Amino acid sequence: MKSRLRKSIAGILLLAGAVTLACSGQLPVPKIDMNWQPAGSLNEDLPDGIRVYEGSNPDLPLKAWYVRVDEIDPRITTRVVVSGDSDRKESVSSFASRLDAPVVVNGGYFRMSARPAQHVGLLYIDGTVYHPATESVLRDSLRYHTARAALGFTSEGDIDVAWVSSRNDSLFEWEWPPVNIEGSPSPPLDYRKAHVWSVRDGLAAGPALVFNGRIQVTANEEVFFGSSIPRVHPRTAAGYTRAGELILLVVDGRQPASRGVDLQELATLMRDLDCVEAVNLDGGGSSTLVVNGVLVNRPAGGTFQREVMSALAVFYR
Repeated sequence: MKSRLRKSIAGILLLAGAVTLACSGQLPVPKIDMNWQPAGSLNEDLPDGIRVYEGSNPDLPLKAWYVRVDEIDPRITTRVVVSGDSDRKESVSSFASRLDAPVVVNGGYFRMSARPAQHVGLLYIDGTVYHPATESVLRDSLRYHTARAALGFTSEGDIDVAWVSSRNDSLFEWEWPPVNIEGSPSPPLDYRKAHVWSVRDGLAAGPALVFNGRIQVTANEEVFFGSSIPRVHPRTAAGYTRAGELILLVVDGRQPASRGVDLQELATLMRDLDCVEAVNLDGGGSSTLVVNGVLVNRPAGGTFQREVMSALAVFYR
């Protein structure tokens, strides 16, 4: 799933990540006790390779759900999907019904006000670039070049999280994102240092949460400073375990029973679910989990589902 080069420099990158955390003032978050339990009736009509768990922490307070998907099972596959509606948006329940998918969660960032909607960051399906990766971001008249985290699926059933950029129809992964600091942009990307990212489907959002089994939140490198992304919100995240299982996590927020989480807390939850790599997806009112046609969580405290442009759909055949 990983290039040998990326694995060989893992120790260096972990050190670099630790320095980044220290410089940004981000401190490791201790384990968050969620008391995870199988989600009862939700699992009754699911195949053995797909299981839903629910958990809560009344002290914070938090309510969350995650789906563990056995991507090694040849009957199970997860795809990046995009809305087919004229405005390029539809609810997660609509995705699930239209595609006959037992599990669907919301996907990447998008501009809701655009008509039709416009994806923000990489949207890559069946080898076709629906939207290129975010090349640069403007903050206070300064341009920051970046490679944001993306989730990828290969035709062989492997999963990967990488910092990704795109050129024309080609995707490239980076050993570490450009070292951006607020007020000090990194130089433009040097593509001689990149490697081709060979995936069937790819979906970017960001930032990365977990790398090589350790919490590595690259929010600054991916230029999320100056935005609301690092704050406490309802959240959706995706990652994978060493066994090749896909983990899809949704955390409720903006309600008395569940306040939501920040990026460090989200990374802690994904690490504690045994993820070796994980990425933050679109959150807030977009965070939605639908299982066998049932809306599992309460997006932003209610039952109204925001229409989204992209999603992750789990199929069983």
